[in-house]
Amino acid sequence: MRAAIVDQPGSIRVGDVPDPKPGERQVVVKVGACGICGTDLHIADGHFPPTPYPIVPGHEFAGEIVELGADVPGGWRVGDRVAVDPSLFCGYCTPCRSGHGNLCANWGATGDTVDGAFAEYVAVPSANCYRLPDALTYQQGALVEPVSCAVHGVRRVGVEAGERFLVMGAGTMGLIMQQLLQRAGARVTVVDRNAARLPRATQLGAEAVVTDVAELNGEKFDAAADCTGVVLAIEAAFDSLRRGGRLLVFGVAPEEARVALSPFRIYNDEITVVGSMAVLNSFGAALDLVAAGAIDTAALLTDTLPLERYPDALALMRSGSGLKVQVVPGGIPGGSNDA
Repeated sequence: MRAAIVDQPGSIRVGDVPDPKPGERQVVVKVGACGICGTDLHIADGHFPPTPYPIVPGHEFAGEIVELGADVPGGWRVGDRVAVDPSLFCGYCTPCRSGHGNLCANWGATGDTVDGAFAEYVAVPSANCYRLPDALTYQQGALVEPVSCAVHGVRRVGVEAGERFLVMGAGTMGLIMQQLLQRAGARVTVVDRNAARLPRATQLGAEAVVTDVAELNGEKFDAAADCTGVVLAIEAAFDSLRRGGRLLVFGVAPEEARVALSPFRIYNDEITVVGSMAVLNSFGAALDLVAAGAIDTAALLTDTLPLERYPDALALMRSGSGLKVQVVPGGIPGGSNDA
């Protein structure tokens, strides 16, 4: 089959690899669509430590089951349309046993630590498959994984109706976060240095949009979510909190990055700082939200490229000119490629 391959950091190609075979309790999925996110850029550059090389990346995907392994439970059949949670938790380490599988000591994920879905086919645990409603396209199904990350983030930071939230970043994750917070009753202000992204935030219901926190004239917020991973943005979000405020560190910063936060303010103003790592028991809820139309997928899905242009898709993601860039390895009967 054809697949995108990162042989080593900085060395990316599209070539032939062996077709995957399903192991026990696994299925093979014909990939309908797979989205690119910041982690894929980190993998391409060698900045995601868990990744071994060579690897076929791709962890945001949906498609059709074409082969079943031995002892597959759940009544799955060839032809079933699915969205797939990429999480691979060991199940026996202390975090897993205490209900924190996303912090697994042996953490893995399809497309991050084992071959993924920037390919024609991918083998995955059947337990990670979620039935894709007929009304959803494969492109919409591939958005469920990033939505599931945001669902976990919202659960971590908490939100009450009427609260004022500051969202740093109007990329795909920032706009998903904005929509989830608004659905919970929050009033959201969005900040992004790329002014071209802000009209979408307005279209999606933001109370205000600005290119710099300084434009807010010292306004204070009940909570803030950084969806950029940029040190200055995290610090600005922290400084914009009222007493008793909450900061969600949701964007992925480089491992060596450091921020300057006032410990006196954290103490004296009882500021809560929380992180959010990937997916935790949130994939099913995310699929339900997407199926219910709670996320405007048409506003997010801006670019679709064939598998052979995977390097171009990465470059487009780096440029920041679009939002969600997806790769479509090949048309699947019964699955539209339209958002």
